[in-house]
Amino acid sequence: MKTEDNMAQKSSTGGFAPAVQPTASTTIHTDSASLQAGETSVPSQGENMPAYYAKPKESSGPLPVVLVVQEIFGVHEHIRDICRRLALEGYLAVAPELYFREGDPNDYHDIPTLFKELVSKVPDSQVLSDLDHAANWAARNGGDIRRMGITGFCWGGRISWLYAAHNPQLRAAAAWYGRLMGEKTMKQQKHPIDVAVDLGAPVLGLYGGQDESIPLESVEQMRQALHAANAKAEIVVYPDAGHAFNADYRPSYHAESAQDGWARMLAWFKQFGVA
Repeated sequence: MKTEDNMAQKSSTGGFAPAVQPTASTTIHTDSASLQAGETSVPSQGENMPAYYAKPKESSGPLPVVLVVQEIFGVHEHIRDICRRLALEGYLAVAPELYFREGDPNDYHDIPTLFKELVSKVPDSQVLSDLDHAANWAARNGGDIRRMGITGFCWGGRISWLYAAHNPQLRAAAAWYGRLMGEKTMKQQKHPIDVAVDLGAPVLGLYGGQDESIPLESVEQMRQALHAANAKAEIVVYPDAGHAFNADYRPSYHAESAQDGWARMLAWFKQFGVA
């Protein structure tokens, strides 16, 4: 759980991770007046995992569920806002703190150190299990996991691909600029290209043509792997967008691509029975 010092720091940064300060003028804040939203705790593997959730205040029955997977910066204000945006579309959105056991991203003030000392230590197997527990929490708190999707950004985009090959209950996934291949380690034994043949849910991949961290060659290799596996998947590349083009709080934000990607994600969820 967060310490008092962490909470004070969170307040002083407007809820955004210290590693991405200052925030850009394009930052979007979604009003929660019509929503029920806030911090919660998810029982997972014998521990209480912090999480943020949002859902409509008024609903006539169980809500479709979207698991929201954080960037490397954890569940900071941008990810909470993503949950609120999804709640306004009628979803129960839940974003678990997926490396709460290993540390707190609010303790880091630059991206390379954050990645080296925290993010790289988080095992994929632990993350996938924690997401399963988040889904179970949603089922006990007004969600219908027979209508469940997942979306994630950067680090979470990669995880979204993996989760589509992990949980047979998942209806659809939307992976925003998640890495598709790379070095394998004990903690990261497979990458999305390795599980193309195992995908049990349709995946929409959203990528930037100017993304220096995810070369277009790797995107094309992923397309070929998906085609060879006869997988239900679609990859959209936005030619003028770079990495993190949906991150409205950062200079990388590309509004046109972000808005189109959001609309495509909602349509994808509707097409495959999440909505």
